[in-house]
Formats: sequence, C-alpha cells, structure tokens
Amino acid sequence: MKSKKLNGKSNIIGTNIQKYRLQSDLSLRQLSDKLSLYGITLYHTDIFDIERNERLVKDFELKAICKALCITYEQLFEDTDKYYTT
Repeated sequence: MKSKKLNGKSNIIGTNIQKYRLQSDLSLRQLSDKLSLYGITLYHTDIFDIERNERLVKDFELKAICKALCITYEQLFEDTDKYYTT
C-alpha cells in the first residue's frame, strides 16, 4: 500500500524534529539511542528520512520523540501551517 503525501511530503514535522535535535546538541545516533530507551526502534537513517520529510511518523514514535527531545506537541507542530495551501 502506497502512503499518501501532502505536497510531496510524508510528514510535516521533520524540520522541527531536526531543529530541536540540534538545539539539544544530539546527533542522529544519540537521538536513536534515546528513543530506544522508550522501546522505539528508529535507526539514525530513519530519523534522517523523517527530518527530510521522506518518512511517515507513527503516533507512538511522535510521543517518544517529544519525550526524548523534551518538547511539547505544540512545539513539534509549530510553523507547519505553511504546508497547507488555502
């Protein structure tokens, strides 16, 4: 089954994940390691694809990413209205 995309993107939060990961001074591998503590297996290559908006993000992955980066859902979705055309 092919996943649907919004304006060619598989997710709209990748840029914010990268922003907060870099603000936390975490490498892709370090974020992957933190996520594994929550029982989430996302390899550094998966996170790279998410940050490039090329991979779909599951709801349980979103929750763990927020916890690992110490951010809220609101922060994760800030400035994402630009992906919707009016």
